[in-house]
Amino acid sequence: MANLLKDVTLTDDHPKTLLLKKHTDFIAACGSIKDEFEYCMTEYLRMSGMYWGLTAMSLMHSLSRMDRQQVVSFLKQCVDNESGGISASVGHDPHLLYTLSAVQIACLLDCVDVLPVEKVVNYVSSLQQEDGSFYGDKWGEVDSRFSFCAVACLSLLGKLDAINMEKAVEFVLSCRNFDGGFGSRPGSESHAGLIYCCVGFLSITGKLESIDGDLLGWWLSERQLPSGGLNGRPEKLPDVCYSWWVLASLAMLGRLHWVHGSSLQQFILACQDPETGGFSDRPGHMSDPFHTLFGVAGLSLLGNTELAPVNPTYCMPQSLIDRLGLRPQRLVV
Repeated sequence: MANLLKDVTLTDDHPKTLLLKKHTDFIAACGSIKDEFEYCMTEYLRMSGMYWGLTAMSLMHSLSRMDRQQVVSFLKQCVDNESGGISASVGHDPHLLYTLSAVQIACLLDCVDVLPVEKVVNYVSSLQQEDGSFYGDKWGEVDSRFSFCAVACLSLLGKLDAINMEKAVEFVLSCRNFDGGFGSRPGSESHAGLIYCCVGFLSITGKLESIDGDLLGWWLSERQLPSGGLNGRPEKLPDVCYSWWVLASLAMLGRLHWVHGSSLQQFILACQDPETGGFSDRPGHMSDPFHTLFGVAGLSLLGNTELAPVNPTYCMPQSLIDRLGLRPQRLVV
């Protein structure tokens, strides 16, 4: 029978060490040319792009290279004064995803005071539904990702009591499947990105004991392929971003050692672009800020000493989470 396993092959010419200076230069240059095609076409996720870049730079000890004043000005322009929500870019509709990114950026830059905190909190809480789920915005899409966004945002602002927590937990647990994983809604397929959101939600709310850590840990560790890379669900190719979604989930579950760390590190390093800097989803592809953050964050979780330690629940520097006085739960095996 033919081998149907989907994977990539690492070759000797792929990078084997962390090209730190290349990556800081890559992130610092992102968005510097405003009329580039890529810049214009990614306007719809600009706020999250800033979070990816700023967090990556912080983990690489280079946050001071970023233009703080320019970022703060952008944040203020993206606040919807009527709803209190925050949009991806100026003139766009507010959304919970970008509201979280904005709050994370404000925490990174120590400028939460530029946000109308009370209005932001009211916006987030207004999106909770009777079953405990959250809409992403006024248009009514429900997804377990939004449950994570809501509690992460509120916890960073010290306002977790603004929502019905009991109902919120009930909804997230209703998204759990027979394999131990979580989907976007009850009955939806388990997926590593959604598992991270649900495990992160339960970490923030102190309900990780509701999870069968061995069952979910097994499903997550099965995502590792012979190349060392991780995929998001069975029969898919590995992708650097799952070096975060899977690894961070295992870290919160106290089972980080359930994957082969050195081979995963080799895969992540192979996804660097030695010319332009940055990380791509797989070796030889074009790098971008999204995969750069999660490549750097994955290496941090694996213990790379050139990088600052990252918190697996928030994907923010551990030193910042400590400074904010947050104590997201982790299981101890």
